[in-house]
Amino acid sequence: MIIVSACLLGENCKYSGGNNLKEEVVEYLKDKDYVAVCPERVFGAPRKPVEIKDGRVVRADGIDVDKEYRKAAEEEFDKIKDMDIEFAILKAKSPTCGVTRIYDGTFSGKLVEGSGIFAEKLKKLGVPLVEK
Repeated sequence: MIIVSACLLGENCKYSGGNNLKEEVVEYLKDKDYVAVCPERVFGAPRKPVEIKDGRVVRADGIDVDKEYRKAAEEEFDKIKDMDIEFAILKAKSPTCGVTRIYDGTFSGKLVEGSGIFAEKLKKLGVPLVEK
């Protein structure tokens, strides 16, 4: 089973209400078994953007939403953790799905080394991650 960020498949779950459709991902998955995931979709869209600052998930207006986002990531993780996961294709730079770099928490567009909270859970499970 392949895990894939739902926004990459065209689901409008991005904070802005849009998606991050990647046609090459859709094409690659055509004949494969996969599950679309998005810990953030429970918050609806559009919504205020979030970033990780000092290890905490915070909204652009300064409100700490770490507990809510970690709970959502855990619930999404629980849906797939017992599957035989081959690898995951995740959205780059996302506070939940980013694999190697994420925004720094200043909402200035600056990137830092790090992973999103959902990606971290998959890493701990030993799932290979691909960033798109």
